[in-house]
Amino acid sequence: MSFSRPRHTADLGIPRLHLAIFAGLLAFFAIAPFFLYPVFLMKVMCFALFACAFNLLLGYGGLLSFGHAAFFGAASYVSAHAAKQWGLSPELCVLLGTAASAVLGLAIGSLAIRRQGIYFAMVTLAFAQMVYFISLQAPFTGGEDGIQAVPRNMLFGLFDISSDSAFYVFVFVIVFAGLFLIYRIIHSPFGQVLKAIRENEPRSVSLGYEVNRYKLAIFVMSATLAGTAGATKALVFQLASLTDVHWAMSGEVVLMSLLGGMHTVFGPILGAAIIVTMQNYFAGLGAWVTVLQGTIFVIAVMLFREGIIGVLGKLTRKQL
Repeated sequence: MSFSRPRHTADLGIPRLHLAIFAGLLAFFAIAPFFLYPVFLMKVMCFALFACAFNLLLGYGGLLSFGHAAFFGAASYVSAHAAKQWGLSPELCVLLGTAASAVLGLAIGSLAIRRQGIYFAMVTLAFAQMVYFISLQAPFTGGEDGIQAVPRNMLFGLFDISSDSAFYVFVFVIVFAGLFLIYRIIHSPFGQVLKAIRENEPRSVSLGYEVNRYKLAIFVMSATLAGTAGATKALVFQLASLTDVHWAMSGEVVLMSLLGGMHTVFGPILGAAIIVTMQNYFAGLGAWVTVLQGTIFVIAVMLFREGIIGVLGKLTRKQL
C-alpha cells in the first residue's frame, strides 16, 4: 500500500500533518494542568520521551534492546545524587544524568553491536542486570531504599521551581525539545541511512556504509535521550529507586513502543500515555494491573500488529 506524498511547510521542511500533530500535543500539554494532575502529566511526558528514545533504536535502527532501563535508571540515580548531595541546579542535574547515560551507552553499545538479533538483545539485558546489581550494592544509591526526598533546587540558581506547576514548565521544555530532536534525527540523511540498514544490511554494506558506526551512533543517541527522560523523572518524583533500573522497566518501554507503533513518530507517545494512564488510574487493582497490561498487549498484537498509530496511518495512508 502506497502512502500519499506529504505536504511540507515552506520554512521548516516538516509535513503539515506532523506540524499539526505537534501543535496539538503542545496545546494539550499546555492546558492539561488546568484539569489533570500535573505530576501525572509530567510522568506521561517523561515516559513518552523514554519510549521515543527507545523507538529510535528499535523502530528506525532495527535493534531490539532489553536493557534500556540501565540508561534510564543510571541517569535517574546520577541526577538525584547531584541534586541531593551536591545541591546542583535542576538543569545541571539533568545534564549530568544525560552525560552519564551517554558514556554508559557508548561502553555497552561498543560491545553489544558486535552481535545481532536475539544475541544483541541478550547482551544488552546482561549489561542492564550488571547495572541493577551495582545500583543495589553501591553506597551512593541508597540500596533498596533508593535516593529519597530529592530537592528541586533553584533553576540556574535564580528561579524557584519547587512547586509542581513551575516544575511542569521545566519538564515541558525538556521533553518537547527531546521529541523534536528525535524527529529531526529520524528525518535527516543519517536517519535515512539507518532505515536502509534496518531494511537490508548487506546491501548497505555493499554500498560502502560503515554499518557498525551507524549502529553505535544510534545506540548512543537512544541511550542519551533515555537518560534525559530518567534524569528528569527522578526530579519529578523526587526519588530514584531500583524500579528505574529493573528489567521490568526495559519490558515496559518495549510494550509502549509496540503498542503505539514502533515504525512511527507518534506511536510511542500514545503507547506511553496508555500504559502510564493504566498504571495511574488502575493502581487500586494492585498486581492485576500487570495482567491487564498483558491482556492489552496480546489484543494489540492480534489486532494492531503495526501498533495503534501504525494501523491508523495505514488506513489513512498517512505517514505518522
